Amino acid sequence: MRRAMPRRILIACLTVLLVVTVTFVAVHLMPGDPVRLFLGPDADAATVASARHTLGLDRPLPAQYATWLVRFVSGRWGTSIAQQRPVAAVLGDALGPTLELVGASLLLTYVGGILVGAYQAARRRSRTDAALTVLTTTLYALPSYVVALALVAVFAYGAALWRWPAALRFPAFGAAGLGADLLPPGARLADRLRHLALPVATLALVGVAGTARYVRAATLQALRQPFVRAARAKGLGEARVLLGHALRAALVPVVVLFGLQLPALFSGVVFVETIFAWPGMGRVTVQAVLARDYPVVMASTAVFAVLVVLGNLLADALAWLADPRSRGAA
Repeated sequence: MRRAMPRRILIACLTVLLVVTVTFVAVHLMPGDPVRLFLGPDADAATVASARHTLGLDRPLPAQYATWLVRFVSGRWGTSIAQQRPVAAVLGDALGPTLELVGASLLLTYVGGILVGAYQAARRRSRTDAALTVLTTTLYALPSYVVALALVAVFAYGAALWRWPAALRFPAFGAAGLGADLLPPGARLADRLRHLALPVATLALVGVAGTARYVRAATLQALRQPFVRAARAKGLGEARVLLGHALRAALVPVVVLFGLQLPALFSGVVFVETIFAWPGMGRVTVQAVLARDYPVVMASTAVFAVLVVLGNLLADALAWLADPRSRGAA
């Protein structure tokens, strides 16, 4: 692991470079002039040309890309064309809500996925196992935005229409209610959690479904291993064999799944934050794309790419720590 880490870091850096390069070419090939969108249709040609020169948009694309890359690496991310604010400030305001959403979703994904998968393995070939298999397969196949719209229809609009108890009604948009800053700390936290409930549920339901199927398969495979048969021969109960031996061995490949889920999770965040008007990086990125706000699009894409590759490196490190065989090989 120690010998392979420099190579993996190099691959991670090249991956980020490839992502931002493709993004730069794609956003500049899209129709629409960010300066014209910002100044409005009434701006004369001289004003537009002056603004484009000030922003450096009249230079050749390779020169623009090289300049942006040097500035980004040195921490100078530029100014948002649409908001006229530093890009670092725009993304700084949005990064916290996104990490809050992703962190809560990951926690529920793994806790729920491991519990459901282990329960299915314990009840394999039963009706309950078959029903949960159908449910998890269906949820895993659904796009996150479909799950989001369904949750909004049921727990926001439907709950109000059907006059459900207040505890079962959840807000569909935003991160806080009107006047939330005036509430006492406890009520403010409760309001935040209520706004967080549907976005987190959207990501967690899809994540739990995928993780549960993976845990079930890995646990069933572990139950067929010789060390499990040896544990049963010693007279250990089925619950202890399942939890103490089979599930423990199955969690090693599940750790690797963490790195595979991050790209899907961050791509799902873009749709979920847009649907729920959650003030995170996904929503900021969509708004920047619509406004042709090149500096924000490039910086947010780079940040997303860095978070994904860091997650993959973390997954490799966790797998190395969890599997004694890999430590011995290193």
